[in-house]
Amino acid sequence: MLNKSTVTALRRIHSWFPVLQRRRAHTCLTSSATCRLLRRPPRAVAATCPPRSREFSLSACRWRNTDDDDDDGYEEEDDVIDDSEVEELFQVRAPAGALGAAHRVFVVHPDVKWGSRKQHLTTAELMMAEAVGLVNTLDSWSVVDKVIMSTKTPEKKMIFGKGNFQTLTDRIRRTAGVTAVFVNVERLSALSEREFEEAWGVKVFDRYSVVLHIFRCNARTKEAKLQISLAEIPLLRSRLKNEMANLDQQGGGSRYIGGSGETLMEVQQRLLRERELKIRSALEKLRRKRRLLRSQRRGKELAAVSVLGYTNCGKTTLIKALTGDAGLQPRNQLFATLDVTVHAGQLPSHMTVLYVDTIGFLSQLPHQLIDSFSATLEDIKHSDLLVHVRDVSHPETANQKANVLRVLENMRIPDRLLSSMIEVHNKTDLVDNYRPAEPGALPISALERRGLGALRAAVEEALVTSTGKRVMDLAVDLGSPQLSWLHKEAAVQDVRVNADEGSAVVKVTISAAAYGRYRKLFGGS
Repeated sequence: MLNKSTVTALRRIHSWFPVLQRRRAHTCLTSSATCRLLRRPPRAVAATCPPRSREFSLSACRWRNTDDDDDDGYEEEDDVIDDSEVEELFQVRAPAGALGAAHRVFVVHPDVKWGSRKQHLTTAELMMAEAVGLVNTLDSWSVVDKVIMSTKTPEKKMIFGKGNFQTLTDRIRRTAGVTAVFVNVERLSALSEREFEEAWGVKVFDRYSVVLHIFRCNARTKEAKLQISLAEIPLLRSRLKNEMANLDQQGGGSRYIGGSGETLMEVQQRLLRERELKIRSALEKLRRKRRLLRSQRRGKELAAVSVLGYTNCGKTTLIKALTGDAGLQPRNQLFATLDVTVHAGQLPSHMTVLYVDTIGFLSQLPHQLIDSFSATLEDIKHSDLLVHVRDVSHPETANQKANVLRVLENMRIPDRLLSSMIEVHNKTDLVDNYRPAEPGALPISALERRGLGALRAAVEEALVTSTGKRVMDLAVDLGSPQLSWLHKEAAVQDVRVNADEGSAVVKVTISAAAYGRYRKLFGGS
């Protein structure tokens, strides 16, 4: 006769089948062609995209440049992904995770005393404050208690020594109303998670699962939803291991089912692999879409500036101040920006530049999570310039900078971009008499629009260098179309007219390619 724990495990395993098999083909999927996730939509779908305007939303809008229809031999409609398919992959999750429920959370921060995992640029108190901030970012989640517990063995299964673990367990059990424990580490192993849940009797989360849930709550576009679904695969595998381990203790997990010659564990693993294949195939379609958009921007010689930094450092507020884009609505919230968007602005020379608003970075995130968002972060690699925004009012600003630089290094950002990166010290309005210690750093207040002139000038100087554009004085005949051509193809800074001669001297910022076309059309040296 089955006992209560076995019945519970079987019910949970049973719930996986509709979750992972929904809309699944009956035959085993062996390639992206058999996934049938990506369907060819009616051509009328393209009409739903808003017209091109000041803002170019790369991830939310299917923008097509009619002047470049045959660019790369690429047909846009072939790569539009059906909304219902994306929503299905995004919404379907294993019910055992309980991430969507309201939680009263007990936060535990393991304070590593020495070794390679000891943090040197921050303190346990500041790391605990960030962990509490992550919990409070989620609606209907609240912190009921918190504790910093020292450990000498963070790599062990139970993380803490026997005495500290028992002390922690007693405190959690004495705290009324606890429904979950957040252990502030990058990633808990499936074995550690199971041991903690058995000891404490509540759901246990790590930074990976909490941050991923914040991402899920903020996701708006197809690309963000698919990338979150991909990042959830490791969590689903971890939960599967725990459920099967519970069932194996009763001798049920290794039995063959349904005459298929597969054990329950093998079936679930295969379904997860097929789900991952579908998501990766869909993301590859969107990656191709990004390549097309970048190609179109290059064809128009529009410089791209990626604005990056630690989460909640003020990137969106800065872009709004630089572009005047009223559509941007910055929020004082961790990971408020999850989808990459592009916004047009002008530099002092009247050169148009595209500011790319990127996802915020965070310390102690596993590479798996960063890799899942590689399609989004790929835009950073293809920028003409990087602007690193720092919140200098934050007590951990030095540690945040180190974490951002570490992520950029792991992403293999080209050296030319790292060496030319502009460092911006934001939120100086919150610091009395602020003076930057780092040479070359630009102090600003995006909220109060202070220091923006110096920043625009620095961006322009760096872009002229990185893109190979030239600042030139060109003599033009006002009776010819030269001046109107320059206004269209270059950035006209100044026009000095000689009315007597019907001519003018025009100061322009112009690319080598555009200048070559100008000489071919109008002559001159």
